[in-house]
Amino acid sequence: MKDIIVFGGLNMDLIVDTPRLAGPGETSEGTRFYTTPGGKGGNQAVAAARLAESPGSVRMVGRIGDDGFGIEMVQFMRDEGIDTSLLLPTKGVASGVAVIFILPDGENHVNPVYGANALCDSKQADDVTSILSNAGVLLCQQEVPLEATKKAIDAAAAVGVTVILDPAPVRVVPKGFYDSVTILTPNQVEASSMADVEIIDYVTAKAAALKIRDDIGIETVVITLGDQGAWVEGEGISELLTPFQVDVVATVAAGDAFNGGLGVGLASGMNLLDAARLGMASGALCVSKSGAQDAMATRQEAEALLSRYS
Repeated sequence: MKDIIVFGGLNMDLIVDTPRLAGPGETSEGTRFYTTPGGKGGNQAVAAARLAESPGSVRMVGRIGDDGFGIEMVQFMRDEGIDTSLLLPTKGVASGVAVIFILPDGENHVNPVYGANALCDSKQADDVTSILSNAGVLLCQQEVPLEATKKAIDAAAAVGVTVILDPAPVRVVPKGFYDSVTILTPNQVEASSMADVEIIDYVTAKAAALKIRDDIGIETVVITLGDQGAWVEGEGISELLTPFQVDVVATVAAGDAFNGGLGVGLASGMNLLDAARLGMASGALCVSKSGAQDAMATRQEAEALLSRYS
């Protein structure tokens, strides 16, 4: 399997389970608090590493602060077999954090403060470029500055590396930002915003995917639809992938789990639909557990779920 490079954000997640969100000026007691390493980049890296089962094949590029959270996040990834040699500690700056409120139905509300992630620049983009020779996939998101992400994406595409971009969080991007993206993976909310189409089912998901492809010119769009599955729209492919049925504990990092699985599938030679199914199994198993990176599925768990639906 070729290497998977992940360039993106790392946050320490501060998670509160709560019956409901407090209103303005109100105190509403939660039921549980815990911390877990997170951030879209970190989550995707751990998801990919657990599925790849090939220590050192997943390489993380980004920035952390010079604080305890940064040390803890790096150690967690090293323990997962991820190459963290290109994670840059930044003096005098806090690592990214995200305060996450999880409601009883598993839905989450996230408020991040990106800290050191916001300082990613051409140095990180050049780091990505320096390790492209054995790469099959570059995974990116929109948590770190867009200029650095764009430079990394363009470098990867120039040497034929598949670029998977999760357009989250939703941002206003400069013209041409998506030109070098191979696969765009918005969720239902993000795709609705990008296409200006309300997505309520697979029919409207298809309409949104086609509009995104036509407007932006991306080769493939995969819209994740939660418990409705995923819509895949690409050259010669226009298909709904049906969901895996699991008991939902928390939806934190579900999209990141999907992207990690999709990346592993493509880097190991799977076709697009099979790679997307691996991503969906990864996402389904993630939402069946609490946490972010520690909720990511192993290859054995993913294959067991896939086999039940084969």
